[in-house]
Amino acid sequence: MRLYDVVDEYVAYKRALGMRFYTDANILRSFCRRAGDVPLISVTANQIRTFLDGDTPLSSFWQRKYTALSGLYRFALPRGYVDASPLPCRRPKLPPPLVPYIYSPAELKRLLDATPGACGRQVPMDAYVFRTLILLLYGACLRLGEALRLTMNDVDLDQAILCIQKTKFYKTRLVPLGQDLNLVLKQYALRRNATHCKEATAPFFCFRDGHTLSQSAVRSAFRRLRSQAGVQRNDSARYQPRLHDLRHTGAVHRLVFWYRSGADLQRLLPQLATYLGHIDLSATQRYLTMTPELLREASMRFERYSKGEHHD
Repeated sequence: MRLYDVVDEYVAYKRALGMRFYTDANILRSFCRRAGDVPLISVTANQIRTFLDGDTPLSSFWQRKYTALSGLYRFALPRGYVDASPLPCRRPKLPPPLVPYIYSPAELKRLLDATPGACGRQVPMDAYVFRTLILLLYGACLRLGEALRLTMNDVDLDQAILCIQKTKFYKTRLVPLGQDLNLVLKQYALRRNATHCKEATAPFFCFRDGHTLSQSAVRSAFRRLRSQAGVQRNDSARYQPRLHDLRHTGAVHRLVFWYRSGADLQRLLPQLATYLGHIDLSATQRYLTMTPELLREASMRFERYSKGEHHD
């Protein structure tokens, strides 16, 4: 059986089980383009290794590609499409996981102030759209894909609630909006609705021509914005600050606010996990150690306690 056919069958099988399976499908089709439309049984270990190693420095994406190919061969082996898996038995030592960048309030302001310069005539997206999107990613801690998939029907500004569908974990969740963010979205909606379609299925965020914003265009605009705003990492990290880090920043800033208010973080963490759409509390708990500011706050509280400020 040919490689393309096995991949198509495998992707269809996964999606029939209710999985979106977008990332793995894209990885496998990328491998098809690299290997060609050849019989699956003729794919060599060298072809597999070349694809896994790629043309860029080793990263966690190596493991992501390995997982996708491993799933394909686990599907193919019991069906008799191949006799053995050519995947390598030994895996390279991967670099440490990416540490998210936490934007400071001053950096967030610089990004917002620079949006007009990042959305010139060559960019099919208006600056007010980009600015509102950034505020939403930060203020509601959304993933970029979740924000771009919002339709007019998903946004209830009278009740200050977003309906987030097709999430990372295939679930739907309701996200309440704070008063300030809801006002920003109301002002955006008034301007948007003056020139674009208001039907229930129309995209809430759109290009000047009314089509849904694409992730590639938004990421490209953000790289330009980040450069113009002078926001960059000065540590040894492999990546510069990302759009997705706005979500991490929103979560960390919320935790810092709660901590300064004397709130019980362990009690509130499950609520934050639900708000973020996490299915594992450990994914939310990592925010507790993600920023020096939160650690400083904890140290200061302990120091006050140890000096007797809270003793009778």
